[in-house]
Amino acid sequence: MSYSGGCSTFLETIFSVVLPPLGVFFRYGFCSSEFVVSSALTALFYVPGIVYSVWVIVLKTPPEPPGIDGERPYYILA
Repeated sequence: MSYSGGCSTFLETIFSVVLPPLGVFFRYGFCSSEFVVSSALTALFYVPGIVYSVWVIVLKTPPEPPGIDGERPYYILA
């Protein structure tokens, strides 16, 4: 089972082209290093912010969903 489906990845990629930190926020959240780097690159130079955000969303492994006991994801417990 995939954490992020094809439709959400597509929407996150679209948001990353329009406003790069927004797409990264939807994938990783506000307090992640990916979001901070994307925000900094976008504030300094817009195009590197787009490149980094699309790379993080499309090519980087998505975060593992959290589990209740720290080992198993929620969908296995149900």
